[in-house]
Amino acid sequence: MLRHACLAAALLLPATPGPAAPGPAPHEGGVLKAALSDDPVCLDPQQAGNNSSLNVGRQITDSLTDQRPDTGEIVPWIATSWQVSADRRSFTFHLGDHATFSDGGPVDAAAVKANFEGILKLGARAILGAGYLAGLRDIRTPDSRTVTVTFDRPNAQFLQASSTMSLGLLSPATEVRSAEDRCQGRLAGSGPFVVADFQHNRAVRLARRADYAWPSSLARHPGPAWLDGITYLVIPESGVRTGSLLSGQIDADLGVTAQDETPLRAAGLPLLARANPGLVYSLFPNEADPLLREQAVRVALDKAIDRAELQAILSRFEAPATAVLARTTPLYTSHADLLAYDPAGSARLLDQAGWRTGPDGIRQRDGRRLTIRLSYWQRVPYLELVQQQARLAGIDLLLDQQTISQMTAQLESRNFQLRFANLTRADPDILRAVFSVHGRNAGNRAAAAPVDALVDDSLAEADPQRRRDLVSRAEALLIGEGHVIPLVELTTVIGTTKAVHDLSFEASSRLQFHDAWLER
Repeated sequence: MLRHACLAAALLLPATPGPAAPGPAPHEGGVLKAALSDDPVCLDPQQAGNNSSLNVGRQITDSLTDQRPDTGEIVPWIATSWQVSADRRSFTFHLGDHATFSDGGPVDAAAVKANFEGILKLGARAILGAGYLAGLRDIRTPDSRTVTVTFDRPNAQFLQASSTMSLGLLSPATEVRSAEDRCQGRLAGSGPFVVADFQHNRAVRLARRADYAWPSSLARHPGPAWLDGITYLVIPESGVRTGSLLSGQIDADLGVTAQDETPLRAAGLPLLARANPGLVYSLFPNEADPLLREQAVRVALDKAIDRAELQAILSRFEAPATAVLARTTPLYTSHADLLAYDPAGSARLLDQAGWRTGPDGIRQRDGRRLTIRLSYWQRVPYLELVQQQARLAGIDLLLDQQTISQMTAQLESRNFQLRFANLTRADPDILRAVFSVHGRNAGNRAAAAPVDALVDDSLAEADPQRRRDLVSRAEALLIGEGHVIPLVELTTVIGTTKAVHDLSFEASSRLQFHDAWLER
């Protein structure tokens, strides 16, 4: 009805020139040059964990399903349909007929089985996928187009997991290669591009598959990618990336920083942004550390942070955290009230715990200063402001920036006090995977607690509203007991030249290049 009313009103207007000619249509050709802020490290999406790696891996592997970024709905891809058992233990996928790997082999039931079993064999190397498949009991392939995956307990997260690149499909011949070979790009995937060349800390070059014809049901066109290829250039300096984009030496900057948004906007270049679902940028305490074992210290630090004040130095697309989960995560609930700035509450907790203000403003107890070392590798200027806010509360927060490899080793050895991190996933089960004592146990807690029961129950809950309630209650405990200190929602911001069209975010805020094209 509204459409018709608008049309009638338009007919009453004075005569005007006809509508502008439509823009150029998508067409094949061109190599899109995209800048990464850091080295992808490993091109195998089944092993990769950082955004640069996964942005490359998404282009070379397809998944059983896909996920709508706007609603979180799971939709067909390699699997054209599926059934989930009433107890959420068994998932039966029916595969399409035509998909192949870049080495010519079919994407069939046997290949899916080989992939999932191979991910479990990778163990800790499959940093995300092994967790998605935890509790796998068996995989049955009654025919070449049917796969049934069964778990030993209800597993409400698995259908969404089947849409991720961490469970992306590689050829069986790739599955038997060494993990190191696969990281270097010696792999055959099911996606629209293949790896042509990989030089660490320099570039990754992908080439189009001419025979590709099975894109996600969310794709805008059914055939091969429009682009001849993608060249990812590793350019750590944000100013160099910005200058290269402004001069047209690159087509896209996949890591635009807050300070570089202004010159790009002034030049009229498009900026695309989407908050990453999953865990927001947060401080993760190691509760095995004698100091951070104290709940009063953890919660006092949380209350000392004025998140609203951080907004002044954030990207215009970023926002302070309002929960442990980002707003783009399915079943998100705001807990902004629990993250309110409360300096009086912070002081009261520390006073009660016996921490007294020393002559330099830093609190002391039994001759020990309240000093906490924060480990991180990212370039995040707002941590300096967090440091200043903590100091006002009498907490000496030492900033210890390290390399990714150093952080990884530190995490594996659990030799840290406080670390800064986020983790992207478009499903709230990320809470269980990261915080449960039966999962990664990010806080290095010694024993299970009520929060573990909540996140475990959420894995078995099929009803969205009841699952939302379990997740929300778990978040309230995680914040209230200081097991995590949320700071800022990570938002992926990319800048492009005006020649780039139809480059889009998928549900985990990584990029999908199948529909992207370059205007000549």
